[in-house]
Amino acid sequence: MMKSTNKQIAVWLFSGCILIFGMVVIGGITRLTGSGLSITEWKPIMGAIPPMNDAEWNSAFEKYKQIPQFQKINYHFEMDDFKSIFWWEYIHRLLGRMIGIVFIVPFVWFLVKKKLDKPTIKKALFLFLLGGIQGFLGWFMVSSGLAERTSVSHIRLAIHLMFAFITFAFTFYYGLEFVYSEKQSEERSKKSSALNKLIFVLLSVQIIYGAFVAGLHAGKIHNTFPLMSGQVIPSGMGVMQPTLANVFDNPVTVQFIHRFFAFMLLFLCSWLAVASHKEQLNTYQRKGITWLFIAVCLQFLLGVLTVLTQANIVLASLHQVGAFFFFSVSIYLLFHFEKKEA
Repeated sequence: MMKSTNKQIAVWLFSGCILIFGMVVIGGITRLTGSGLSITEWKPIMGAIPPMNDAEWNSAFEKYKQIPQFQKINYHFEMDDFKSIFWWEYIHRLLGRMIGIVFIVPFVWFLVKKKLDKPTIKKALFLFLLGGIQGFLGWFMVSSGLAERTSVSHIRLAIHLMFAFITFAFTFYYGLEFVYSEKQSEERSKKSSALNKLIFVLLSVQIIYGAFVAGLHAGKIHNTFPLMSGQVIPSGMGVMQPTLANVFDNPVTVQFIHRFFAFMLLFLCSWLAVASHKEQLNTYQRKGITWLFIAVCLQFLLGVLTVLTQANIVLASLHQVGAFFFFSVSIYLLFHFEKKEA
């Protein structure tokens, strides 16, 4: 393919990345504001149109009144209160629809213009599959809070969030392939590459535990640092039975694990930054490692501030943005450590 075509495809894929990023951030705000259950139906097509008159607003509000969140928590809500949470969830779902359009329309155009080779077509179809699964997982998550719970399942929330990161990861990686399609030098370090892979794996687990913390509202307890209410090992970590349930369902244990991985990632990224100075690396790899160290420091600081402020909505949202930045840099490094000469 010609370089101009590569640029067009890269812009297409990175546009999708930006929208996925925006959707995750809005999704985080939706969760923090308790807005995720305000729309109680899944209408992928007709749901794109919001209530247009008083009768439609009353209908949507009446449906919300039937779920436990309203009956047990938000029973004092008036119409204006309902609208304030409705719009966050609506924007979140609208972004999901926009992502579908941004992927499908250019894809069809590229096909008509015969600008896609077979490997790229297969990758695009794979991204469509991921997007479809993500849409289903979004409703799978929301449905968990419509019958008995007053909020969505934190397990389903984590699955939904991680799948968004997975979709972003493949889209971003494919985009990088079109940006860096020219030959590169062969410098690479097995040690630095392996260390970055470990960081990527731990970061992925950390993101899952970030979702657990959010879903269980675990960020609103033990709001001290570096100790948890003056304790290295906080009380209440193993009170659930069976014991394994503490790892997934106990807010104290979940926050402890999230903090532990934060320290581990800070240590590993610092180690990589120092050790890489002795390695023979190319420019892209060195820049990536520098940005990785900056990302982990910013994310660690945002995490501390989020805990100290009992998950302040602005800081919690910035913390999620930081996770995306950290994740993106790690993928960038994975790409440049694995890329071979064209």
